Amino acid sequence: MIKNYIKAARVRTLPLSVSGIILGSILGNQFFDEHSIVPHKSSLFFSGIFWLALLTTIGFQILSNFANDYGDGIKGSDNNRTGEMRMVATGTISPKQMKIAMMITAIVTSMTTLLLIYVAFGVENFAFSILFLGLGIASITAAIKYTVGDSAYGYSGFGDLFVFLFFGLLSVVGSFFLFTKSLELTIFLPAISIGLLSTAVLNLNNLRDRDQDEKNQKKYAGCKVWSS
Repeated sequence: MIKNYIKAARVRTLPLSVSGIILGSILGNQFFDEHSIVPHKSSLFFSGIFWLALLTTIGFQILSNFANDYGDGIKGSDNNRTGEMRMVATGTISPKQMKIAMMITAIVTSMTTLLLIYVAFGVENFAFSILFLGLGIASITAAIKYTVGDSAYGYSGFGDLFVFLFFGLLSVVGSFFLFTKSLELTIFLPAISIGLLSTAVLNLNNLRDRDQDEKNQKKYAGCKVWSS
């Protein structure tokens, strides 16, 4: 049973989700070292912010993959699909079991999010804490609403936009801000690059399932460009 949940988590997608965190953390840690009042060099591997940000992002990605498996499974979008089988569509994991897995993942990820906010901002940066708490809630909501529900944005052609925003801008700029407590315009350049690459991966994955998804009214904004 555990192996089935590991398959549903789609471990091979996790490097993509953490790439923005790694890049933003490296740039943020370097910026912090260069602008610190007391000169020092701190290793990123000993940073609690870095590891908690990684865990939180992995949690968001696994939650998104569980929700995608569940949403597409109950809507029939994964029936007769090519590539890896999906757990709910094949009956390997029941919809009820997947919903429980989603709830557990959301709770655990919420806990790591709160811990990350506390480690990064403490109690003296309350406004920043509220801001990132809101971003955490938005990330959990976006992870679930990609394919779950009648208004799932993944079925309305907005998947590309949300991947760009969350995997690119929020991932890189957000992790940079966790270290620096400030923003630099130049950080948006690598953030945009990561976002575009992530969107390209989404489009390549969607192209494989396009024919089946079109039968289930699942729209893609990017696939129209790729296939034309």
